[in-house]
Amino acid sequence: MNTTLNLDAAHDSAHLHVSGAATYTDDIVEPRGTLYAALASSPIAHGVFNGIDLSAALSCNGVVAAYTAADILGENRYGAIVHDEPFLAHGNVEFVGQVVAVVLATSMRAARIAARQVKCDITPLAPILTIDAAIEAESFLGKVFDITRGDPDKALLSAANRVSGRGEIGAQEHFYLEGQVVLAVPLEDGQMHVTVSTQHPTEMQQSAAVILGVDWNDVVSECRRLGGGFGGKEVQPAQYVGIAALAARLSGKPVKLRLDRDDDFMMTGKRHDFAFNYDVGFDNDGRLNAYDLTLSSRCGFSTDYSHQVNDRALCHLDNGYLLSNLHVRNYRCKTNTQSATAFRGFGAPQGMFVTEHAIESIARKLGRDPLDVRKANFYSAERGMTTHYGQTVEGFWLPQLVDQLEVQSDYRVRRAAINAFNATSSIVKRGLSLTPLMFGVSFNASFLNRGSALLSLYLDGSFIVNHAGTEMGQGLFIKMQQVVAREFGVAANSVRSTATNTSKLPNTSPTAASSGSDLNGMAVLDACTILKARLRPVAAKALGCEPDSVVFDQGGVTTLDGGTHIDLKTLATKVTFAKVPLTAQGFYYTPNISWNGDTFSGTPAYYFAYGAAVSEVAIDTLTGEHKTLRVDILHDVGQSLNPAIDRGQIEGGFVQGMGYLTSEELVWDSAGRLRTHAPSTYKIPTAADIPEIFNVSLYDQANHAPTLYRSKAVGEPPLMLALSVWFAIADAISSIGDRSVMPELTAPATPEAILRAVTLRQGAAQ
Repeated sequence: MNTTLNLDAAHDSAHLHVSGAATYTDDIVEPRGTLYAALASSPIAHGVFNGIDLSAALSCNGVVAAYTAADILGENRYGAIVHDEPFLAHGNVEFVGQVVAVVLATSMRAARIAARQVKCDITPLAPILTIDAAIEAESFLGKVFDITRGDPDKALLSAANRVSGRGEIGAQEHFYLEGQVVLAVPLEDGQMHVTVSTQHPTEMQQSAAVILGVDWNDVVSECRRLGGGFGGKEVQPAQYVGIAALAARLSGKPVKLRLDRDDDFMMTGKRHDFAFNYDVGFDNDGRLNAYDLTLSSRCGFSTDYSHQVNDRALCHLDNGYLLSNLHVRNYRCKTNTQSATAFRGFGAPQGMFVTEHAIESIARKLGRDPLDVRKANFYSAERGMTTHYGQTVEGFWLPQLVDQLEVQSDYRVRRAAINAFNATSSIVKRGLSLTPLMFGVSFNASFLNRGSALLSLYLDGSFIVNHAGTEMGQGLFIKMQQVVAREFGVAANSVRSTATNTSKLPNTSPTAASSGSDLNGMAVLDACTILKARLRPVAAKALGCEPDSVVFDQGGVTTLDGGTHIDLKTLATKVTFAKVPLTAQGFYYTPNISWNGDTFSGTPAYYFAYGAAVSEVAIDTLTGEHKTLRVDILHDVGQSLNPAIDRGQIEGGFVQGMGYLTSEELVWDSAGRLRTHAPSTYKIPTAADIPEIFNVSLYDQANHAPTLYRSKAVGEPPLMLALSVWFAIADAISSIGDRSVMPELTAPATPEAILRAVTLRQGAAQ
């Protein structure tokens, strides 16, 4: 057995992925008699729901049954934090695509055909669709947040320089490769088993119990792997789990519910889109003296995670910069659109974007390189190390990281070369930008910062580990296997990960907030420590040494001096004969996390992850098309648990962020219908969009906080590095005419948006 520690161990399911043998929810062999569900939805954005006619649907071939809100056995309410969403519409409909009924048939095709025959009687009401309309109507989720730090009014008036700006940053569709899918199987005595593609099995267990009106212990929720989530499978699957469980209970048959891509687009929540305007005061070196900001988000028809997302956006306004005098108003707009939800970054991209926009405006006003203005605003011991929400920043090496990337990317040389190129090129313009990243890791809600694990050693010396995290392609399972392998001195393939299951580990937190490895890894480590403590006395007796002298290595145990060696198979047998359990349960919670959303203060981050990216782009001023030519990334993952997996996360996160900021445009029409609801109209990045030169390096610095082997989270932070692409595009547009003002460019920077901004610049230059 090869027990050499391999940090670059391959993803545990890689061989299954490439061979097509990995089992996802839709691949599970269906029980005999399984029925298929399809959903009927509201055709209008807002109205009074008077009634529903199922007769045409029920007469379709293959249809077995159809159910509405009147058939719900328990409660017709669910939600991430506030239970303000109905499983099936009742009373009112509040967006185009809201589910009004479920149809069951003997095939998926028959169910979908029949669902289109459901007729709704709805009295239309005027919908609120946009941020501006919501603000005008004072349609908000909760109060308007108004936060002041320092004395921004006085600082604005006394500032040597002042500039204002405004803009928009659009929504984003999760576009997970595996859509929303659930298989609900009724069991004996009123129990239910749901297999679901989710980041939050416990939330799914709860939703099924709520709609059925049963206790949680009557529902088991399970997920072995999901084909992408990005936040869209944190709470969003709860509705479909509940509906499938209800249909399974009422019909007495297993029920599979799988949304097609169009329905997935129309029914599920997106990333929050934001509008902003700011007024900043600054000195002649570009240092911010005052920052006055209005930040408004479109939250959709229900609460979901909107308060938490907006809180995170406000927390990440600093992005490594000291904000001593700040006034921010935050409108959380209730609209008749899909309920916006969690998405990779969870508000941080929007918050960072706004402040980076302000930094770029300052640089243009002063005629300085934006990188120099960024450096001038970093936290420092001289200027201050306290965030605008009151947390002291520790382990701050962002300035050193940026300096290193500046040198290794030849930033200054390339900046001069691009300026020279633009001076002679009338049609193609190039742009360059280096943007930093400071991302706080942990859930703001402190009780969610917990992980659990169950570890068992079998009599043949192999291990099985179960933990509270879900595997969505990010490599969480292989990292957990590596923890066990490292602690017991065995190969990672000696450890098997099993499906996340609420009957094994209850009351789990979601796999989100970039905390999957942090929380569950420490729980697995705790389980390893407990199990090793049980094994040591038996091993010491067999080895003839003290328990503290037992070393786990080379697939077994030995002494500190490397004498006698006993393999784990032999040891496990001895331990069993000694009547010592070979299973241990581990638990971990993140210390020192606190947050008060009302006062907007506390310590929401256990530590910060840092990074920086340099992006070079070219734009065509005749068509608005752009090409990302080169990207250089230096990213901080602490002491990496698996460098190969982490590099993959950095590359994937960056490309997803690049799509968010350049091509992924969601468009609703004046009636509230989402018009970009399929791959034909919604454009995610392809292989052709990946830059030919794509350099990714890991910053060599262990985490200052006592995390798992001093590693850092890598799931969400890299997405924000793609801000450099958008600002490089803005830089290219700025080369047309006067560079002293920011281009009027929205995000995403689609060809249309770029062409509009170019046309405005050309007009101003004439």
